[in-house]
Amino acid sequence: MSIRSLGSAEWLVIARFALMGLEMLLVKAHLVRGHYEWRDTLASIGMRAGNYLSNVLLAGAVVAVFAVLYEHRLFEISSASPWAWAALVVLDDFAYYWFHRASHECRFWWAAHVNHHSSQHYNLSTAIRQPWTGVLVGTWAPWFPLVLLGFPPEMIFVQSGFSLLYQFWLHTESIRRMPRWFEYLFNTPSHHRVHHAANPRYVDRNYGGTLMVWDRLFGTFAAESDQEPCRYGLIKNIDTYNPIKIAFHEWAAIVRDVRSARSLREAFRYVFGPPGWQPDGRGPTADNLRASWLAAQSRPGVST
Repeated sequence: MSIRSLGSAEWLVIARFALMGLEMLLVKAHLVRGHYEWRDTLASIGMRAGNYLSNVLLAGAVVAVFAVLYEHRLFEISSASPWAWAALVVLDDFAYYWFHRASHECRFWWAAHVNHHSSQHYNLSTAIRQPWTGVLVGTWAPWFPLVLLGFPPEMIFVQSGFSLLYQFWLHTESIRRMPRWFEYLFNTPSHHRVHHAANPRYVDRNYGGTLMVWDRLFGTFAAESDQEPCRYGLIKNIDTYNPIKIAFHEWAAIVRDVRSARSLREAFRYVFGPPGWQPDGRGPTADNLRASWLAAQSRPGVST
């Protein structure tokens, strides 16, 4: 294959790896902040390869579902209209917010999304650590209303691609802060570091893809604090670099918990409740961890 024959997808892959390599060199030279560990990076590459394969295998099913829904659209929206594209930028990000929030608050979707949060490092290679089972559990569902509204499926796929492309550069410690106006309106490395952090004050915050308006509107925004550095990874880290274990460890945990359930209600909550849910209500859910942290901050002698 010649350089001239490379398509846009191939160039994007090359660009991502080039930027990862550049960041790694700058980190190793102590010119920017960050950490790289070879086994962790290779695990992320393995996860991206599996994600690509699963997406290719299931792409036909996704397109078919969108095509069926589009037959029942309410309006005719033209992809030639710049106003349609402007509206889709906002609505796509709104759909992404709810997909992302559900992927953290519902264990069934978290079992797919947890893979992306499993690295204890935060660098550009973390961006390509993507799930293998996302399409299988219906992660495209939040975009269905956009199809029914009348946006052509190809428009949605293109805009979603641009959104994911934007999010690549967010996965870095080398960029401290953007200008204040930019930090207010848009997702930035600082905001996304918070999202990847397992600290109780940060956990399950900043779900937006491109915009931060939804997090500010729905009360899920948290700013990065210089006094509390982000601690990356999971509440309970899995400590493995095996892509297969990374991809399926939470599904295996769900099966174990369901087998231990004493009722159908417990089994249902283990699958569809928040990650960390336990029958006694004391499990390490994000809400419980945050409540404990807030209680600790309110004690005399503890600074908030």
